[in-house]
Amino acid sequence: MIYVLWSPLKLQETLTSASVFLNTLTPKFYVALTGTSSLISGLILIFEWWYFRKYGTSFIEQVSVSHLRPLLGGVESSSTTGLFSSVNGEAEPRPSVSECKVWRNPLNLFRGAEYNRYTWVTGKEPLTYYDMNLSAQDHQTFFTGDTQQLKPEDAVMQKAWRERNPQARIRAAYQAIEMNHECAAAYVLLAEEEATTITEAERLFKKALIFLNISCLLSTAGKDINLLVYIKRRLAMCARKLGRIKEAVKMMRDLMKEFPLLGMLNIHENLLEALLELQAYADVQAVLAKYDDISLPKSATICYTSALLKARAVSDKFSPEAASRRGLSTAEMNAVEAIHRAVEFNPHVPKYLLEMKSLILPPEHILKRGDSEAVAYAFFHLQHWKRAEGALNLLHCTWEGTFRIIPYPLEKGHLFYPYPGCTETADRELLPSFHEVSVYPKKELPFFILFTAGLCSFTAILAMLTHQFPELMGVFAKAVSPLNISDCIKHTSSSFSEKLYCNISEDMLLLPTNLNH
Repeated sequence: MIYVLWSPLKLQETLTSASVFLNTLTPKFYVALTGTSSLISGLILIFEWWYFRKYGTSFIEQVSVSHLRPLLGGVESSSTTGLFSSVNGEAEPRPSVSECKVWRNPLNLFRGAEYNRYTWVTGKEPLTYYDMNLSAQDHQTFFTGDTQQLKPEDAVMQKAWRERNPQARIRAAYQAIEMNHECAAAYVLLAEEEATTITEAERLFKKALIFLNISCLLSTAGKDINLLVYIKRRLAMCARKLGRIKEAVKMMRDLMKEFPLLGMLNIHENLLEALLELQAYADVQAVLAKYDDISLPKSATICYTSALLKARAVSDKFSPEAASRRGLSTAEMNAVEAIHRAVEFNPHVPKYLLEMKSLILPPEHILKRGDSEAVAYAFFHLQHWKRAEGALNLLHCTWEGTFRIIPYPLEKGHLFYPYPGCTETADRELLPSFHEVSVYPKKELPFFILFTAGLCSFTAILAMLTHQFPELMGVFAKAVSPLNISDCIKHTSSSFSEKLYCNISEDMLLLPTNLNH
């Protein structure tokens, strides 16, 4: 191709003029050129690394896929469902939307009495705006019901939940109480956000419960029943936090019996945590027997509590050295399999339980199988694992073995669906910016980070060599100048012509003598 275009494009003259220009340049110019290139590529590398650490992707790659690819005619896959390989290896549809659904944290803390106190001490905001906005939507849906039949105080409360400023929400609650001093939803908001202690929050919740009389159970307004369930549950959580654990267990059991169809609230997870605090392991096993069913949705609380009970039975006498010599007993094998099952469901939890990562306050919403769920579980259950002698040692020795069972977790699962790939994005929205989000499986460095790192290093080495050895690098620059390249091309083209002529001559000599042409 170069040989064909040599004459029309006048490459000889162009390369000659370029070579003359490069030969007139001094070593200082090359030092400045390579140094500037190294500086620019270094800045790009630093930005790419920061963007990857913060958002989990390459900025250049994201811009290329999002903006340049459509301009070049690329088509992105718009399918919302993919295929995953089941345990038997068959391809089945993968429900990606349901796997990435955000759930209300069953053990969420109180804003005024707990989250705000953390902010006062550290100056950091433990809740993200996205998380608080989800809570506002929950409260509007859960407490206000049909917007066409709202009372004046309910309309005020509906606006109060949407307020971003906490003080504006509190003022709106007092405004609703002025309209109707029996507005239970207003007292709920004050208990959640204005009360600075759990005792004060409990007092306000009890006051709200008094105003929400027994007639609400017979009314057709679903919001009254929802509000009643919410208040009773929060009162049970207040009792748990104030040390009245048996009272809290009784309140939760009564609530589950009174409203058995509200299983979506996951009240059984509150009950499991309280029973573990009482060390009532037989009762914990009974609750697990009901809710750890194949037809029911799983959670980190269900899977890891089941693993804790099985680990507790063997962990006090477990020794890795003895197990490697004699093998695992049946009970130890069951405990290890339960740990592997729990780790497959949520692989982020062990690092928090083993205190390899620092804990933060849990968010108000969690993503199942994500880092937000792991933070919420470990925050409340780490003490229960520490109480079981040897349980954390057994977890430390066995949890990483799970990853050998599922070497490609995004493509094929073992006991559960393949691990969803959307958890990192949702967790970054739910968890505060000062927390380092745990990512699974661990992502490799993007190509553009490696490329910019190599370019920065290469140009920096060239700049240093040119500065230290200007004459030697000048000889090297002349050796790779366009003039030498043009001489090489001319030599190659002439050799090609001679070889082509020789081949034609040989072919002519081999022609038969009796041919007419």
